[in-house]
Formats: sequence, structure tokens, C-alpha cells
Amino acid sequence: MIFLTALPLFWIMISASRGGHWGAWMPLSISAFEGTCVSIPCRFDFPDELRPAVVHGVWYFNSPYPKNYPPVVFKSRTQVVHESFQGRSRLLGDLGLRNCTLLLSNLSPELGGKYYFRGDLGGYNQYTFSEHSVLDIINTPNIVVPPEVVAGTEVEMSLLHFTPTREANGHRLGCQASFPNTTLQFEGYASLDVKYPPVIVDMNSSVEAIEGSHVSLLCGADSNPPPLLTWMRDGTVLREAVAESLFLELDDVTPGEDGVYACLAENAYGQDNRTVGLSVMYAPWKPTVNGTMVAVEGETVSILCSTQSNPDPILTIFKEKQILATVIYESELQLELPAVTPEDDGEYWCVAENQYGQRATAFNLSVEFAPIILLESHCAAARDTVQCLCVVKANPEPSVAFELPSRNVTVNETEREFVYSERSGLLLTSILTLRGQAQAPPRVICTSRNLYGTKSLELPFQGAHRLMWAKIGPVGAVVAFAILIATVCYVTQTRRKKNVTESPSFSAGDNPPVLFSSNFRASGVQEKYESERRLGSERRLLGIRGEPPELDLSYSHSDLGKRPTKDSYTLTEELAEYAEIRVK
Repeated sequence: MIFLTALPLFWIMISASRGGHWGAWMPLSISAFEGTCVSIPCRFDFPDELRPAVVHGVWYFNSPYPKNYPPVVFKSRTQVVHESFQGRSRLLGDLGLRNCTLLLSNLSPELGGKYYFRGDLGGYNQYTFSEHSVLDIINTPNIVVPPEVVAGTEVEMSLLHFTPTREANGHRLGCQASFPNTTLQFEGYASLDVKYPPVIVDMNSSVEAIEGSHVSLLCGADSNPPPLLTWMRDGTVLREAVAESLFLELDDVTPGEDGVYACLAENAYGQDNRTVGLSVMYAPWKPTVNGTMVAVEGETVSILCSTQSNPDPILTIFKEKQILATVIYESELQLELPAVTPEDDGEYWCVAENQYGQRATAFNLSVEFAPIILLESHCAAARDTVQCLCVVKANPEPSVAFELPSRNVTVNETEREFVYSERSGLLLTSILTLRGQAQAPPRVICTSRNLYGTKSLELPFQGAHRLMWAKIGPVGAVVAFAILIATVCYVTQTRRKKNVTESPSFSAGDNPPVLFSSNFRASGVQEKYESERRLGSERRLLGIRGEPPELDLSYSHSDLGKRPTKDSYTLTEELAEYAEIRVK
């Protein structure tokens, strides 16, 4: 608390100059403590041509017009005053010298009001001046505070000089007035209104929020007068208001709202600003894959997988459940495949994951290479039909042709009557069907080619030594066994009868009865037969008499040689030496 000791009265003396017209000068207002006295300084004037012998005067209370019968405070002619002013009023000035100063003592609240002076020069020369003074009876000192008190700036108040701070705002300033040799003492107080610039005192620290949640950012500032608070991001005003605190509400936050937010507080005396970082946590975005997706065998392939998430994800590239590359807490992953091979062809996955979710992207790497004829390619005979299977692995898709060198014939996959083809991934399976092949099967060469090369393979006949028993079946086996017994018996009897002449019933020119005979032709006859066949169409040449049989192609490798067959050709080839049974 600060106290001031000062004189109770502050008079403003207005000196009057002789101007030759009616006029008065006195303070507009005066304050005085209750129980004390006060002097109302007063000067008046009148025209010079009036030369009164005696000058009188009257002080009225609250009204300047005598006809209203206002209370008389002082009257020089009769000394008759209103009872409220008896013994309390006295003229200090000399009216002859145009000084009308009034003294009032033993002040009480009812004496507070307006005081008017009326000049009386005798006769009709009387004049009530409109100028008046207002007396305020107070019990406490009136502390006059400057209209503006700014923190850090020196302030002068009567006898007090000080430099206020922002902490002094709202505090009370006290003043005490006392009179020597009396018990009169008065105290008064005034609140300080200290102006100062804003200081941000309340704000969020860094904020983490999950995507889709609600976020509330607070900014509070201390200033006088209250500041204009503004929330901004990247120079864009999001919200502003004149207030001590301001919230910024963000509903369903997205990764796009991640960033730095600034709060600006300002008033006429300065400004302050602070920032807060908002980190929006979210699952990885669907990865994007950039790089070469088509490569030639032997080339180096570089594939970049990237995504965005918060926090950074674990990135993994794998193929067929085998991890090829991985990084932790990074947004990019580079996969290098030096000297790619056909085995590198296929589907790959790039997977990004963090604690908020997982996303994956599939991509295909196509490795182009020359054809490879797989070892499961072969031919097999079934009855009077020969089927040849050629399985080729290549990229891009190759062409396949079957060549029969002994017959000077080439059949490609476009001839659907003879060849059936199906593509599955990198594998191309082609099946050549030859019918009416009772004679020895021809050599078959499979040739495959694409823009990277050509590959040929003579297709082997699979399981030929097993075909005989499969074809003759159980009955044929019994017959063959009987023939074997008969032959043994015949040889035995022949040895016993070395000297016995063969029965005439068996002549050399007879055809012995046989159990089975192949469609055998002599060499010359066969050449003639082949020549005749070449003159016909390929369809007739290959013995095709109908559509290719229905084939189960749900698999890529077929072992046609395992089917039960009763091919006359196979049986003939296996029984090149046959037995004769002669009748005695």
C-alpha cells in the first residue's frame, strides 16, 4: 500500500483583468474534506462607465436567480444568510477590488453543490454571473490517476513517482491526508489499471492423436487490455477472437492436419506468439511400387517400394512367403535382383505395417527368356494312337512345332486337328495326337522358339518295354505261356526223333497256324506304302479320322505311357519271334 500526504485543497486561481464588461472567474469544481474549510477563489468585473461608490455582493447556493429564493450563503449588505451557512461563511476578498473570494468552514455533506456570485453596484446595476463553482464534500482523498499507465513507463501522481509493472495491474494505490495539530486524517484508494502487452501463458505441448480422433488445442494469454488471439497454420487463419483464452477444435483429424500450429496474441501495446506441433498417427498408406517390371534373363532389376505412415512402418518385400528384403521404421525399400533368372518371374508383395494397421501391394515381375523344353516331354503309344507331350517353359509365349523327320512332316500348334495347346503361367503344354499308327512309331522332334532363341528335343517313347504285358492282358499271358510250353515240348521231341522224317502233312510252303500276327510288310512294300501316304493330305497322312480325344489338362505333366494299352504294334514288336504249333 502506498500513502500520500498532501494539502487538502488545490485552488486554481484565475486572475481577472479589467475588460469593461460583466464577467466572473472561479474554479469550475472544488473538493474538500468533510469537517474542514474551503476557499472558493473568485474575481469579477463590470463596465468601466459604472463608477459605484460602494460595491456589494451576494453568494447564492444552487440557483443564480433571486426570484427563486435560493439559500443565501453570504450577503454583504445585511449579513443575513441561510441557516445552513450561519457561522460557516465569510467573504475573504475585497469587493471594492473586485475580489469575491468566499470561505466556507465546518463543511458538511449538505453544503456540497453549486455556488453563484451576484454583483450589486446599487440601483439597477445588479448582475448574477452565470459562471459558478461546484463544491464536492468528500471523506476520502481523490486520487487522480493518469489516463494511461503503461508497464515499464514512469508515472507521476502528485508527489508520487514510480514505474509500474504488469504485476501491479489491479493493485490498489493508497493516499492519506492529515492536518497538523488536528485529529483530522483521511485515506483514499485507487486501483491501478496498468496496460501491458500480451504474454502467452497457457498452451498445449506437442500433441499426438490417432487419425479420426478429436483434438482440442488451447491458447491462453495475459494482457491488458485483453488480446486478440489468433490460431494459424501455414499462414492461414483458422480461428480468432478477443479473449483471454481460445480453443481450436479439430474433429476427425486426418494426416493432412499434421503439422505446426501457431497462436498469436496481440493488443495495442505489443504481441506474443507460440507454436505447438500436432502429430497425427495413422496406418500405412497402400504402398506404391516403381521400377522395372519386365526384364530379360541376366539383367539387373531394381524395384522401389514406398509408402507413408506415422510412425514410419516396417517395409517387407517377399515372394511366395519368402522374405527378400525388409527395413524398419523407413518409408522406402529398395529391392535389387542381380542377373534375374526365370525363377525370379512371378508375383511379389510389398507389405507396410505399424501399430495402427497394415497395407500391401502386389506386383508382378516378368522375366523374358528363351524356351526351355522340360524333361517330362515324351511320347507314348495307346492302341493304334501315339500321343506326344511337349512341355515348354518360356517368356514371352513361344511357338511350338512337331517334326516327323522320317515322314518329312512338320505340324505346328495352329493346326488344331492334330495339336492341342494350353498355357499356364510360363508353361506351354502341347499334345500331338497320331492315329492309325500300327506300324513302328515315327521319330518326333519338338521345336520351340521365341524372340530370345530356339530349342529342339527329340521326344523319347516312355515305358515301351512295359507295353507288351499291358496290352495282351491276362488271357494273352496264358496263351503266351502255353506257346512257351508247346515250344519246349516240340524241341524235346525233335531231339528224340532226329532220324524221323517230318510228317508230310507239314510242308514248307504251308503257312503255320499262329496265335497273333502283326501287319508286317517287306521293305519294298513299306516304301511304296509311305510314298502313297505322302501324296495325301496331312490329315490322311497322320491317320486322323476324327476330333482329338478329350484330354484332362488340369495338370501340366502327363505320363501317357502308364495307360493300359492293347496296341497291336507294341505286341508285334515285343514278339518279333513267334512260335508255330504243327499238327502231327
